[in-house]
This record gives sequence, structure tokens and C-alpha cells, in this order.
Amino acid sequence: MSKIYWRQVLPWVLAVFFVVGSLSNIVAPRSIFEEYLKWGYPHWFHFVTGSLELMAAILLARARTRLGGSALGCTVMLAALATVTVHGEYGHGVAPLVAAILSIVVGWIAWRKPLAAGSMARA
Repeated sequence: MSKIYWRQVLPWVLAVFFVVGSLSNIVAPRSIFEEYLKWGYPHWFHFVTGSLELMAAILLARARTRLGGSALGCTVMLAALATVTVHGEYGHGVAPLVAAILSIVVGWIAWRKPLAAGSMARA
């Protein structure tokens, strides 16, 4: 029973994380806006990041698109991790690293589920 529970909850927790991240990037309070500029991104780039995070959240919410959502979310988080690492802001890398790892776990579960269903159909 516990295996089923966390497999169902984890994608939703990750989706909520991406919604919160998306809103904070799209609304971009001055501190976030200034960080993007400090890192060398154009003034509009926070909209790109926020939009990609929102798309990842939407894709994660449905089982049929969960693999794509986890791949997109992982990609965005690895890009964020690379950005803060290049600029030596290692403390800012914890959340993207955790989200990337969770995205990989959710993607692996989404990928394995159709494989398991296919092998059961053959049996």
C-alpha cells in the first residue's frame, strides 16, 4: 500500500514545486529579476524559465504526460543548477538538485509503469 501511495503523491508534490517556482519566476520580485541580470541573462528570461516550469507542472499532473514533464522539469533544474554553480552560488543549488533528482525518480516510475503493463499483457 505504501508503494502505491508515494508513487501517486510524488508527481503531485513535484508539480506543486514547479507551480510555485513558475509563479515566483513569472512575477519575479526585484531580487529574482536582479539575479537573472547578474547571471548574464536578458531581462525577459525569467518569463522563459517560469513558462517552462509551468509547462513541466502541467505535464506532471497527468499520468500520460508525466514522463515528458519529468524530463522537462529535470532539464530546467539542471540548467538552474549549472547557472548557480558557474557563479559559485552553491547554496542556491540545493533546491534545483533535489528537484532534478525527484524528476528523475518520477520519470523512471512513469517509464517503468508502461513497461510493466506491457510485460503483463504478454504473459
